Amino acid sequence: MKFERASGVLLHPTCFPGDYGIGDLGAEAYNFVDFLHETGQKLWQILPLNPTGYGDSPYSGFSAFAGNPLLISPDILLGQTFLDLADLQEVPDFPTDRVDFGPVIEWKMKLLERSFELFQERAAPEVRAQLSAFEVENAGWLEDFAMFMAAKAAHGGVVWSEWEEGLARREPDALVKWHTQLVHDIAFQKYLQFTFFDQWQSLRLYATERGVKVMGDIPIFVAYDSAEVWAHPDLFYLDEKGQATVVAGVPPDYFSATGQRWGNPLYRWDVLDRTGYAWWIERFQTTFKLVDIVRLDHFRGFEAYWEIPAQEETAVKGRWVKGPRDSVFKAVFAALGEKPIIAEDLGIITPEMEALRDGLGIPGMKVLQFAFASDATDIYLPHNIQQPNVLLYSGTHDNDTTAGWFSQISPTEQQYVLRYLGDNPQGEYPPSEIAWKLVRLAWSSVANLAVAPLQDLLGLGNEARMNKPGSVGGNWDWRYQPDNLNEELKGRLQDITVTYGRYVPAIDEAQKATMIDYRKMPEQ
Repeated sequence: MKFERASGVLLHPTCFPGDYGIGDLGAEAYNFVDFLHETGQKLWQILPLNPTGYGDSPYSGFSAFAGNPLLISPDILLGQTFLDLADLQEVPDFPTDRVDFGPVIEWKMKLLERSFELFQERAAPEVRAQLSAFEVENAGWLEDFAMFMAAKAAHGGVVWSEWEEGLARREPDALVKWHTQLVHDIAFQKYLQFTFFDQWQSLRLYATERGVKVMGDIPIFVAYDSAEVWAHPDLFYLDEKGQATVVAGVPPDYFSATGQRWGNPLYRWDVLDRTGYAWWIERFQTTFKLVDIVRLDHFRGFEAYWEIPAQEETAVKGRWVKGPRDSVFKAVFAALGEKPIIAEDLGIITPEMEALRDGLGIPGMKVLQFAFASDATDIYLPHNIQQPNVLLYSGTHDNDTTAGWFSQISPTEQQYVLRYLGDNPQGEYPPSEIAWKLVRLAWSSVANLAVAPLQDLLGLGNEARMNKPGSVGGNWDWRYQPDNLNEELKGRLQDITVTYGRYVPAIDEAQKATMIDYRKMPEQ
């Protein structure tokens, strides 16, 4: 699919300001969409919206289909009378610059339980009918997810393979028994998903009406401790006890001598193929209910993936195994039609992976922070971008902020950056200004799509980094402040967006009369 020339901002909803310890889908979300609209941005990139599990990572969720209830706005629930003002009178003194996940989860889940009680008491018949319709429409994943989350809570939050054996193995009698015991908790989980989808769809419609498209992620792999692995063990390489036999990761490279052992269970692609990739079709279909464009994380794995024996503690001892290649996409496109997809094709790039991407007509990605470690032939430098149908970033959520990156690279690399930008290599430039220069470089490039994390637009250092791959703790928690989206920032962003043709504002007749078309000037 070919994309029109556009630009946008990478920001996950947890990063919004607010009084409740974590960004949500309330007023600040709408303010951010207004910011995008007013500055001519046509893209809003988010991370996966799924409920987060281990390490609070959106890439390690309890479900590949469900939404994160922590994003539900209490203020919207208050307006719907599904919370009372008294319920919000004693909000803990949460930090405003980061998400303290533990206390936030404890407080907010109790608040949402109170909301469910009031919903049961006060919801009008038409709203109850909407909930019932939502349950029917999403039954393919919702029934398993609601049961999974209710059972997980009943077992103290431990991984599903440590539950009562009959339930872990999904024996019919055990499922009936536990479903009867957990009927209230299952209904609560369904209410949370109904509420999340309702609030998100309202926000997305608001963005659509203002010309902003949402780009979201589909991580190729799912977490072991997820509803999908519990409900569909036949789709994964598990042993008779339900334990993964092989797991995902990437081999050792320049950045890590031991590689990265992600630990996700690997798919049995042969089984998925025999089902016509029904699970993947449903996954794409559900995701496209939430977003306009999908970014496929670790696209490399569809061509070949790194298989690590589960007993290995690192990713050193593994092997490359061929993936499904284009067969899964043919099935998805046959069922859903052509969809706007972008391949996260960073890391190990092979001719086979490029052939798969190009054969599917899917644009890839490039990151400016990767461009200055070699020489003028580097494929990430803008002058080497040969196909405009590509997405160019200043940096991504997995990189340091651009200001933080520049402050830590070698002096030689810093000088190359400055020479490329046309600046004095011996000059003194604050890293925050270098961040803006790289944003401008991305916007001025031939790449059809250009995106920058909000941290780069704000010129923030590594204290605002979103994620450090391979580390546990201290990730995913950054939040911006309400006054960050000020008029100065709006003007600066709008200026480069208009200057480089990523947004063309309307010109009235009076303005047209004063403009000179130099193509029509007489020859001298």
